[in-house]
Amino acid sequence: MRPIIRAAAAALAVASLAVLAACGGASTPTPAPTPTVTPTPTGDGVLKIGTLFPSSGGLSFLSPAQVAGVRAAARDINAAGGVNGQQVVVISKDSGEASTETAEASYDALVAEGVDVVIGPSSSVLSQRLLARAAEAEVPIVSPAATYPQLTGLDEAGVFFRTIPSYPHQAIVLADLFAEKEIPSVALVYREGDLGDSLAAAFESVVSAPRATPLDLTAVAVKADADSTAIAAAVAEVTAAAPAAVVLATPDNGDQTKALISSLTSAGFGGAKLWLTSQNLADYSQALSSGMLDGANGIIEGLSADEAFVAKLKQEDPGVALTQYGAEAYDATVLAALAAVLAGDDGGASIIRELRNASVGGIKCTSFGECVDVLRTQPDIDYDGVSGSTNLDAAGDPVRGTYQVGVYNSENKWSRSTSVVG
Repeated sequence: MRPIIRAAAAALAVASLAVLAACGGASTPTPAPTPTVTPTPTGDGVLKIGTLFPSSGGLSFLSPAQVAGVRAAARDINAAGGVNGQQVVVISKDSGEASTETAEASYDALVAEGVDVVIGPSSSVLSQRLLARAAEAEVPIVSPAATYPQLTGLDEAGVFFRTIPSYPHQAIVLADLFAEKEIPSVALVYREGDLGDSLAAAFESVVSAPRATPLDLTAVAVKADADSTAIAAAVAEVTAAAPAAVVLATPDNGDQTKALISSLTSAGFGGAKLWLTSQNLADYSQALSSGMLDGANGIIEGLSADEAFVAKLKQEDPGVALTQYGAEAYDATVLAALAAVLAGDDGGASIIRELRNASVGGIKCTSFGECVDVLRTQPDIDYDGVSGSTNLDAAGDPVRGTYQVGVYNSENKWSRSTSVVG
């Protein structure tokens, strides 16, 4: 809303000058003060945060850390005095999986219970299915795990935000890693479709921009229904380009991905020359011949939680094992709370309006309490959280992201070796 207010003030000033010019030598009137536009509050005074994570279905292993992340953030927010003088409330529901309509029913139930913002879901598919509901209810969704790029374009109402970078953003990080490792050329083998096309476009953009270390790119597209002949042709194209590294961008760890890994390895592009991306990074110990991925690299979005944050999660749920996306869920919750503080209102429309403003453009602060302290004397904040920089662009996507980079062992299992930000 702030740019609109500034534009209105500028228009009023121009109109006043026009009146003065028309009056010629008339005496200059005292200018009327510009009124401050204050949006009508839409909340009830208590910030209610809904969580929508998969406590049932095939992705249920992702839920505990994310629910614990939200609840840990709420605990810290309440310890710092709450939002606008009131303690925040967390209400949790099951998102289920894509084969059910659990997510829609749970979202509707959360809205009926008066939540102002929903943290989740983990799934990009479910996030897409909830966009229309979020727009109608003016209850935004902030996902810590949904990375599909098409969500940005589909969110016409501006109700979707995320604290995990969009899938194609990893092209920037990979290009920086290749420069650091002095890798001069790379072949990107990708499956045609929203995910693969977006990564190919991002790579093209990165390598075409001026760089201290140029990177030669060969992009090789593979159709979703490619048979063994088409896969062999794609690998032959890679072989002809003779790249120093190959990036494999497929949307899963299914049969096509396994066939491409096998063929690329046979052609001499296995081991340290091969890079898997976040959608196909998986445990292949039972799926591929022993040692096939030994030395291969992998990259995935998200923070690897340190001991202090793991302890914070376990305070909420001692049974948390996998901590993936817990930090991003924590930061999503803090951003929503800070948006309500900036707006002076806990309503969903106010959170939508101010959530990006909480993430960028002001005084740096790294906790809810610290940010609230800054706002006592300064008008703007820039929250950088547990997961790193949370700066959001105009579409609600992070402009930087934290990634885990690792390597496969002789059992075809991947493990993290370092974290990078880009």
